[in-house]
Amino acid sequence: MAKKLKALAAGTGGEGNEKALAKTIKDSAYQIWLAGLGAFAKAQEEGTKVFEALVKEGESVQKRTKKVAEDTVNEARKTATGTWDKLESVFEDRVARALASLNVPTRKDIDALSARVHDLTSATKKLSGTVTAETTKTAKGLKASAKKVAKSATAVKDEAAEVMSASVKIASDETAKVVKMARDETAKVVEDVKKRVVG
Repeated sequence: MAKKLKALAAGTGGEGNEKALAKTIKDSAYQIWLAGLGAFAKAQEEGTKVFEALVKEGESVQKRTKKVAEDTVNEARKTATGTWDKLESVFEDRVARALASLNVPTRKDIDALSARVHDLTSATKKLSGTVTAETTKTAKGLKASAKKVAKSATAVKDEAAEVMSASVKIASDETAKVVKMARDETAKVVEDVKKRVVG
């Protein structure tokens, strides 16, 4: 095509030559236009194929990434659960040691004291019942004995009340100490865990 144009342009400047040159240029422009359209269609066709291939590749990458993310989350969840279990164990051990070092009564000790108070209360009721029965049988002869038994019952009742009051006070005081120690120990454990996790 370029050779034809050069040959026509090099020829004599007649009117027929100019028309031939114009026709050749027009034909060349038309062929260039068609070649451009063909290239555009080819690019569009190939572009669609490339686009579809990229979409498939993207889906594949997304599946792999999702699987890796799920595995990572599951592993992190297992690690966190293990860490919390260890933290709970450390906390319970420290609180138990702190309570033991302060001689704080345990639940078992408090239950034993409650049982003792219950026994004393039962004994007091029995003695009161005995005193009442004895006094009705022999009011004159047993009046002095009844007073002694009543005093004993009152003393036992007072002793039970004192034991109960002392137990409540001890439990209240010790509970306040335990709460403070538990807060302090919790702060220490949290700091230890932060250091381990961050460090």
